[in-house]
Amino acid sequence: MISKEEISNALGKGLTQAQLDALHNARVGVVGLGGLGSNIAVALTRLGVSNLYLYDFDRVELSNLNRQYYFLDDIGQYKADALVKHLLRINPYAALHSQVVKVNQENIPALLGDCDIICEALDNAASKAMLVSTVLSTWSDKKVIAGSGIAGFGKAEEITSKRITKNLYLCGDASSDFHDLPLCGARVALCAMQQALLAARIILDLEEN
Repeated sequence: MISKEEISNALGKGLTQAQLDALHNARVGVVGLGGLGSNIAVALTRLGVSNLYLYDFDRVELSNLNRQYYFLDDIGQYKADALVKHLLRINPYAALHSQVVKVNQENIPALLGDCDIICEALDNAASKAMLVSTVLSTWSDKKVIAGSGIAGFGKAEEITSKRITKNLYLCGDASSDFHDLPLCGARVALCAMQQALLAARIILDLEEN
C-alpha cells in the first residue's frame, strides 16, 4: 500500500510543504455532482485537496456519460456514492464527506458550515441563485465559485473566470446557458477546471484579497 505521505507528495509534486499543507487542510464544498461538480472534485483531488464536502440527490444515467466523471457500471448509483468510489482510487486517504441530499436554504448552514470555499455546480438557475445568495448572506468569510455559461461548442478562450464581489467568483462565458447546441463535455470540463484552479489559487493565497 502506498503511504499517505507518498501520495501527498505525488499529487503536490513541486510544491513547498506549506503549500501541500494548505491544500491538504482546505475544506471545499462541491454542490451538484454532474458535469461541473464531478470534474471539479476529481481535479481538486488530483491537486491534493483532501477535505471535500460533496452533495447531490441524483443518480447516474447513461445520458450523463458524455460530460460527467462516471462510467457504465455507475449507472443507477447515486452520484454522491459513485464519485467517492472514483476519488478514493486517486487518494485513498482523502476525507470525503458525501451525502445524497438536495441542498436548500434550510440545510445549507449544516452542510456547508465547515467549508472554506464552495463550488456551485448546479443545473437549475433558481437553485444556483439560492445557493450563492444564501452562502454570501450567511457567512462573511466563505468564498463561492459559481459556474455559468457552458452550453454549445463555443471557443475555449470564451470560458474565463472573474471576481464579481469580495467573496464571489464566476467561471464560464456567462452567456450560453440557453443554446441551440447541446452541452459539449470538453467545454463543460473547461469550466470545471477553471473552478478547481480558482479554488486552488485561493487556497494558496494567489488571488487578491
